[in-house]
Amino acid sequence: MSPHSAARVVVVGAGLSGLSAASTLVKAGFRHIHVLEAMSRPGGRVYTTRPFGQNVIELGANWIHGQEANPLFLLAQEQGLLLEERGSASIMCLPGSVTPRDYFFRESRRQLPVDEVEQVCSFFSGLTSRAFESELEPRHSSQSLGGYLDEEFAQSPLAALEDGPRVFEWCKRSECTDEASSSLYEVSASQLGHYVALEGGFFNSLGPGGYQALADTLLVNLPPGALLCDRPVHSIHWALQEEKNHTRPVRVLCQGGQCFMADHVIVTVPLGFLKENAVAMFEPALPKSKADAIERLGFGTVDKIYLRFEDRFWPHDCAGIQLVWDAGPEDEEVYQHSQSEGGAWRDMWYKKICGFDTVARHPTVLCGWITGREARHMESLDEKIVGEVCVRMLRSFTGWSVPEPAQVLMSKWGSERFVRGSYTYPPPGVDAVREHTALAAPLPLPCEA
Repeated sequence: MSPHSAARVVVVGAGLSGLSAASTLVKAGFRHIHVLEAMSRPGGRVYTTRPFGQNVIELGANWIHGQEANPLFLLAQEQGLLLEERGSASIMCLPGSVTPRDYFFRESRRQLPVDEVEQVCSFFSGLTSRAFESELEPRHSSQSLGGYLDEEFAQSPLAALEDGPRVFEWCKRSECTDEASSSLYEVSASQLGHYVALEGGFFNSLGPGGYQALADTLLVNLPPGALLCDRPVHSIHWALQEEKNHTRPVRVLCQGGQCFMADHVIVTVPLGFLKENAVAMFEPALPKSKADAIERLGFGTVDKIYLRFEDRFWPHDCAGIQLVWDAGPEDEEVYQHSQSEGGAWRDMWYKKICGFDTVARHPTVLCGWITGREARHMESLDEKIVGEVCVRMLRSFTGWSVPEPAQVLMSKWGSERFVRGSYTYPPPGVDAVREHTALAAPLPLPCEA
């Protein structure tokens, strides 16, 4: 019998982190495990749907980034879940991934030359690579990512091109999708070097089961009854060993009143949820190091807007329709003005959309990406209104005859009460490694044990 067989463990959250933790414990011999999921489904920010027929649409996670030493990639490979189709990445909706098949349009309806767009995008990619590879000069150490990029671009001959600055703004707007930020002026340039990028393909697509198939492979390892959905956790009392008459050191209380006593609790809820609920959720309060980490780290919103049309109206060699504004929201002056003008930016929320990309296995569907506060504002609007705005932009930029969409579908990760965003980014002045380490440290802390 395993030495762990009597221990009781509660895992809070049934996203990939929670399911992976529970699956690992079961394989290690733990027999008494409960996974408490606040939503009515497992998967967390993995949300595979089929709203347009039999093929999947991902409202959440889309790809596996990197291959070498990536447990998700290895699991998907072992289970035969990867899309084997060659060139699949080029037909998926890829924010920030530019190919000669992307059509770039200015507001004047002028389509931009491919070579000029590629020059600017390639230069931008080189600048961000320097940040991710910790090759920035010391003078950039305290700058925002947006400030660093602007300074370097201003010294480039590309800044003198007619369309150069506008395409560069599009690049920054697109990079906001990777950083899950309202603006690159709110992201640290130097801290990006601490991000560990795994080797291998960046856009590894999953097959017909979508990302949910990965979650399902973890779910089958759990014993019957271990996963409990619709169980929002109200509070976690984690120091009961100091009290009398408690046979277990931790008590987890759900909003419906159900109580779970445990020897160990693993909390895998999103940082956005912790930002809103950590103060009231833990008894006693979390140590200052953890509370500070929750406060300091950024957690932004990335949303998708899917438009399904009855017929394809864009050319067959077009992989995406990219929108280049005369004065986009990632222009430094536009950004600074929006910070001082109150809520006027809401009237221009749609300018944060980079463009509309084709979607694998859906020949008449386009996907738009939007981030930050503009994404959260979009979530408050009716899908019909969002669809009308998107179609109006497509018509205005391209001059094409764009029909009304048959269906509009959009994610709402910012307003999802148990998530409150998409993923983490490091704001300027924040030591990301220190804060991530503090957040991951087990309790009680060594000095408290």
